[in-house]
Amino acid sequence: MKAVVVYATITGNNEDVADIITDVLEDHDVEVEESEISTADVADFEQADLCIVCPYTYDEGALPDEGLDFYDDLRESNLKGKVYGVAGSGDTYYGEYYCMAVDKFGKAFDEAGATKGAENVHINLTPDEDDVKTLDKFVDDLLSKVK
Repeated sequence: MKAVVVYATITGNNEDVADIITDVLEDHDVEVEESEISTADVADFEQADLCIVCPYTYDEGALPDEGLDFYDDLRESNLKGKVYGVAGSGDTYYGEYYCMAVDKFGKAFDEAGATKGAENVHINLTPDEDDVKTLDKFVDDLLSKVK
């Protein structure tokens, strides 16, 4: 089984989220390719069983600037038969805009025809012990959807 994990980060928090997800997947003997969104290609998802994005939300609900092309390509791709998950760090300070990019990427996967494998995960700032448990369950849900 193969997973592709793509992240966008300014503070390093979403790289941490991606690293946690990658580690848990590898613990389940999943082959994982992890990359930063500006160097990633949506076509990489076509070779994977699991497609995961860990985006940050900028300002008032904006997507990461360096991920806009990736987002547009994702919306126009055909990922039928692929299982996806989206998890990301945000800041509750932004209220209604908190982790909005996570949900936007989830909708983009839906538009691409992918199957949602786990509920979107919203993490406030740096992942803590509870968030690690949530991400463990996130990965378990994804894996059960693929099998």
